[in-house]
Amino acid sequence: MKQVLVGTKSGPKHLEYVRLPSAHPREGAPAIVFLHEGLGSVSMWRDFPQKVADATGCEAIVYSRAGYGRSDPAGLPRTTRYMHDEGLTVLPAFLDVLQLDRPILFGHSDGASIALICAGGTATPLSGVIAMAPHVLVEDISVTSIAQAKVAWQTTDLPARLGKYHQDVDAAFWGWNDIWLHPDFRAWNIEEYLSGIACPVLAIQGEDDEYGTMDQIDRIAAQARDVELVKLADCRHSPHKDQPGAVIDAVGEFVTRILD
Repeated sequence: MKQVLVGTKSGPKHLEYVRLPSAHPREGAPAIVFLHEGLGSVSMWRDFPQKVADATGCEAIVYSRAGYGRSDPAGLPRTTRYMHDEGLTVLPAFLDVLQLDRPILFGHSDGASIALICAGGTATPLSGVIAMAPHVLVEDISVTSIAQAKVAWQTTDLPARLGKYHQDVDAAFWGWNDIWLHPDFRAWNIEEYLSGIACPVLAIQGEDDEYGTMDQIDRIAAQARDVELVKLADCRHSPHKDQPGAVIDAVGEFVTRILD
């Protein structure tokens, strides 16, 4: 595991990251940069990024945002624009420090929203965006499930299970949960960035997603210019865990279309 120093709204932060070469590298293929969910980290992706790298011929680069994994602590409490700050400032800086040439962004949940903000709100050159279970607006189902996560945190072994992946698991959880349940967050919306996305987008969502309806990716398709939708049956909020083969197949086809 390596670390890189990147500027954030609360000052410079060391972010942990790992680079995973493909077992079958494809000449000229861009790197795929993985952006984790609201409670994720480098290690919580497990072997999925490596499988994507091997299937696509692209190098996989996985990092933990400030406040997650073994990265430096985040500035808390978060504001309603914390994903905007990541997509407009931190992510472009991270890509610039690593000198990545037109990467593909692969985001899950909060990470997918950050990828969309970056693609539509900055001049960062990108080859594509893969948005898996993204949020573009706040729905009742999102708030209900996040409130249930709070109860699970207080009444089950969830802190111990997540504690294996974060050096400060309490800060990671409450930094995410508190802002999502704040009344002001109900107005959060990133649709203004969708029409500005110039690169192709692959949007993937499970039909049983407990954090959002298909309206999330349907809005992306209606407002961004080049969008492919993949809707997966028998699949919840983590398609890479529930339907990994289907996700890897869709990503492989998407990468091939970009490179052809």
